[in-house]
Amino acid sequence: MSDPSSLAPGDEPVPHLIPHGPRVLAIANQKGGVGKTTTAINLGTALAAVGEKVLIVDLDPQGNASTGLGIDRASRRFSTYDVLVGETPLRSAVLPTAVPRLFIAPSTIDLSGFELEVGQARDRAFRLRSALAGLAVPRPDDAGFNYVLVDCPPSLNLLTVNAMAAANAILVPLQCEFFALEGLSQLLKTVEQVKQTLNPGLSIHGIVLTMFDARNNLSGQVVADVREFMGKKVYDTVIPRNVRVSEAPSYGKPVLVYDLKCVGSEAYLRLATEVIQRERELTAQGLS
Repeated sequence: MSDPSSLAPGDEPVPHLIPHGPRVLAIANQKGGVGKTTTAINLGTALAAVGEKVLIVDLDPQGNASTGLGIDRASRRFSTYDVLVGETPLRSAVLPTAVPRLFIAPSTIDLSGFELEVGQARDRAFRLRSALAGLAVPRPDDAGFNYVLVDCPPSLNLLTVNAMAAANAILVPLQCEFFALEGLSQLLKTVEQVKQTLNPGLSIHGIVLTMFDARNNLSGQVVADVREFMGKKVYDTVIPRNVRVSEAPSYGKPVLVYDLKCVGSEAYLRLATEVIQRERELTAQGLS
C-alpha cells in the first residue's frame, strides 16, 4: 500500500481541484469482488439516463469497466496510463459509449506499471488531479461533464491514492459479507490520511451495500451492522444479488441496457436518484 503521508508534495505547487467543474467521485474499496466496477458502469449509466453527462475514468489495469461498456482493446488508442504518465491529455483518451451522455477514459494493462514508472516523481499523487483540470477549459461544442466517476483498482496503491487526491468525495461499494466492516475500517483510515496530507476537502459521499441476498440471514445482519456503524453515510438503496447484473458485462452492456426491468437496474436507478439528492443537499449546505 502507498502511504499517503509519504506522498505529500513538500514545497511543490499542488494542482487545485476543478473549480465549478464536474463532481469527481472515486469508487473505491481495497477489497476485490465487492462491485466497484459494476457500480461505476451502472451508476454512470443511470446518471446519464436521467440527463447527466458522465465520464468514467477506468483506473484499474484489468480494464473491466472499459470492457463492460463495450470498448474493445483495439479501440483504446490512448488510455488512462498515457494520461497519467503525461503522454496525452485526458480529452484525447475519452471515448463515447453506446449509452447517450456516457463516456469513458479506458484502461489497459500498461497501467500496472504506473507506480514503478512515476514512483519517485514529486507530483506522483496528483497526476489524475492535473489531468482532470483540463476538463475545466470550456469548449464551444462541449457542454462539459456533470460527473466524473473513477473506478479504482482493488488495492490501496498509488492509483487509488491518485483517485482520492483528485476526488471531491468517495463512494464505497460494500459487499454484504462477514468481513465487510473490517475492510471498511482500513479504507476509512486511508481516506483520513489522504485528507490530512493531500486533499483536505475529501469526504465520504456514501456507502452502497451490494450483493444483498434476502434469503441469507447474514446479509441482513451486515446491513444492520453497517448502518449502525456509519449511520446516514449509508445509502438507503441496497443493490441485490442479481443474475442479470452478473450477465450484462459479458455482453459489453450496462445492466440498464441489458435488462432495464430487472431488480438490479431498478436499484441502480434509485441509487442515482440518491446520489443526485445528496449532491443537492451538499450544495445547499455550501459543502460541494
